[in-house]
Amino acid sequence: MKTKECNKKVKKMFPEHQELIHKLRHDDPHFAKIFESHQELDKEITQLELNPVNLINDDIESRKRKKLKIKDEIYKILRRTAQVGDLS
Repeated sequence: MKTKECNKKVKKMFPEHQELIHKLRHDDPHFAKIFESHQELDKEITQLELNPVNLINDDIESRKRKKLKIKDEIYKILRRTAQVGDLS
């Protein structure tokens, strides 16, 4: 995914945690890996949806579910990290 396009999507996803996302992507290998997985799934889904033949495709739906699970995990990490930061 193009960096500029990726950055736009990241800014829309959890805008209140932008600084924390940047920090975790740099400092936490697990977070960086799942964040990249989310971005890759987003790219795959977008490409599949561009082809009208794929619009009725269970594979797209399963990828969307997987992407949502990853997004939930990202959010849990962000909340947990933000709470720990607030306690410090």
